[in-house]
Amino acid sequence: MLTVISVTSGCSGIDRLSQVGEEPRLSAIENPTTQPGYKPVQMPMPKPETVSYNPNSLWRNGSRSFFKDQRARQIGDLLTVTVNITDQANFANETQRSRTATEDSGITAFLGSNLLTGKTALPGRLLTADGTMGTDGKGTIVRQETLQTNVAAMVTQVLPNGNLVVEGKQEIRVNYEKRELIVAGIVRPEDIQSDNTIDSSKIAQARIAYGGHGEISDIQQPRYGSQVMDVLLPF
Repeated sequence: MLTVISVTSGCSGIDRLSQVGEEPRLSAIENPTTQPGYKPVQMPMPKPETVSYNPNSLWRNGSRSFFKDQRARQIGDLLTVTVNITDQANFANETQRSRTATEDSGITAFLGSNLLTGKTALPGRLLTADGTMGTDGKGTIVRQETLQTNVAAMVTQVLPNGNLVVEGKQEIRVNYEKRELIVAGIVRPEDIQSDNTIDSSKIAQARIAYGGHGEISDIQQPRYGSQVMDVLLPF
């Protein structure tokens, strides 16, 4: 295991040394469906509805709108996702336990031994035990996160019921720091606004990731050795 970690760290170190003094490189634009690990989304679907036309009518059952618009509706179309996340959580827990136990047993006379010898044959107390246990635990969590931005996403799949699977990735490089924003999930065409935008709160199975790579992120991250020791050490 240590050998694999050493080889991985060495390759990473060589790659970082080759980029000393250079800006972080941007990834090439690629087809998301050809990336390793990509799997088509499969969800429970209703039975397909047979398309039929009524006499003297322009409407057909199964249609979502009477007039065609320019909102995303098929594979390859683009739409803008408005990411607006504001989370705040406060937790405070406290637990206290205490227990006190005392055991005391003894024999003052055994078969009249004190009458024969005039003395107590056995000590007055055979066993004396005192025990005290106390536990006091406190925990506090205060978390606040805010993320507001826009990212363009592409329709990568149309599910049988008409819902759209979208995925978008954005990379921004400022000086020597690269920021990445990834958005993916399932949206309903009805939730797409007339300006071809949709709020992130209306994305089902949403996957939103925001992070970065570069000098600042490298300084804030513990060294590989420290991370390995944190995992292996039991204390």
